[in-house]
This record gives sequence, C-alpha cells and structure tokens, in this order.
Amino acid sequence: MTSSFPKITIVTPSFNQGKYLEETILSVIDQGYPNLEYIIIDGGSTDESLSIIKKYENQLAYWVSEKDEGLYHGIQKGFEKSSGEIMAWINADDMYHKKSLFKTAEIFSKFGHVQWIMGSNTYFDQNGHPFTYDNLPYSQRWSSSRLRLFDGQFIQQESVFWRRALWEKAGGYLDQNYSLAADFELWLRFFRYEKLYTTTFMLAGFRLRTENQKSFNQRDQYLAQQKELLLREKRKDGKTFQLRICKLLLGLATLIPKRKWRERLQANVLNLPPKVIFDRQNGIYLTKK
Repeated sequence: MTSSFPKITIVTPSFNQGKYLEETILSVIDQGYPNLEYIIIDGGSTDESLSIIKKYENQLAYWVSEKDEGLYHGIQKGFEKSSGEIMAWINADDMYHKKSLFKTAEIFSKFGHVQWIMGSNTYFDQNGHPFTYDNLPYSQRWSSSRLRLFDGQFIQQESVFWRRALWEKAGGYLDQNYSLAADFELWLRFFRYEKLYTTTFMLAGFRLRTENQKSFNQRDQYLAQQKELLLREKRKDGKTFQLRICKLLLGLATLIPKRKWRERLQANVLNLPPKVIFDRQNGIYLTKK
C-alpha cells in the first residue's frame, strides 16, 4: 500500500516545548499517512518533552535528545537522517491540518512539474483553535519578483513542502549563519531553480502564543536578516532595473477598473504561477495564470 504513496519526511525540532509538543506530534501521526518518515530532534529539553517523545517513539523513524546549536541546526540534523521524496518541517508548537499530508502527496503526484508548494495561510491560537486573517497581502501567490517587491512578507514556513530533488539542487542545507531567517534564505535559493506554487487547501498553521515566542519577541531581528538576504539576492541576480519596471507596471495596473483584467496583468508582471484549487466537478486542478 505504501508504494502508491510517496514517502513524506517531516522533521520537528524541539527544545522545552512540552506544553505544545504533543499536539504537534499528534497533528502528524494522526494523519494516518501510510508512508511517513517522522523525525524529532530535541535540543536537550529539561521539561516533559522527553516523556512525550518516548510515548510515541514507536511511530517515529528517528529521534534524539542532545544539546545542539539551535533551531536550524536541529532541523539540518533531522534532514540528514531522512530519505523522503517530499520534505518539510513543523516546529514544536505549530500543527498540520487534518489529512494535509494526503493532499500534499496528491498535489505532487498529479502535477509532476511542481517542485514546492505552500498552503493557504492559517493560524492557531494558543489553545489550538484554527483561524485566518482577512485581507492579508501575503496570503496570495508568490514569485521571485513578488518576494523582492513586497520585501518577502511572508511565505508561511509551516505549510511549505518540497521535493527532495529541489532540496539537493539548492545545496541540501539550511544556512545557519542566519539564526532567525534561515528559512527565508532557503526560499531564496529555491526560487533560483523553481517557481513556488500555492494552493487554497489548508495544509498547516502557525500557533500564535502570548509568551516566549521567538518569532514575535525577535521579529525586528528576523526582518533585519530578511532585508540583508533580499539585498544579497538582488545584487546577485542583477535584476534591479527589471524590478523597477515591474513596480511601475503594477502601479499602472491599479488604474484598470475591471478586477479580472487588473489581476491578470498583475499576475503576468510578477510572473506568478497558477494556483492549485479545488473544483467540485474536476477535483484539484491548476488555475489559469
């Protein structure tokens, strides 16, 4: 049975996240996905994390608890132990939506040219209730140009999946020189090779907490690293002039009264790929650009 499902590797890095870790683990293993390779890399937790991991260790492909050099070092260690055709990581307080691994596998199987995808932006409150924000600009499709013009805000890491072939083509590593934005640095390298496809399906969500959340407490530092990476990439590809033209055309597009034509021009200017959506008659398919 498992041969008909591509192997999916999920890595969870964790350090003293016992309050949320079990919900994260269950969001992965309760999917019932038959060809799952689930790896947990714990950084030497001193809370209840180890007892939680041991509770589910017979459903894990690998786990370890030892001092490491931080979040991205832990994730890298996990991927070095992995063999899945499709890869992703989920942090120890975030969660996957029900059956999202099946949907991810279906998308990759049906659309062979798709090398990485991002699900619809969703969130969980501190108690694990899912929700979305209305009218967020970063819930739309992404391209390399759009990433630069909108300062990279934001590709939702929790709901990003990619093929191992792309990971290897992009070097097969997370750049740990960027202690907060190594995910963003990875996306920039992915964009050098492949377009990011997005889908309206909910794949995973980011948990918003009221205390001790690194992404909130160190948001300014994250954005500073992100800005540094964007400047590096702009210098590397030499597309500053093209981006200025894009910005001008996008400004002109806002003057078009018909929404359909306005959005089509914007998509063409930004070179946005089509979106994977659900249709009652046809199942899942790619929209026109």
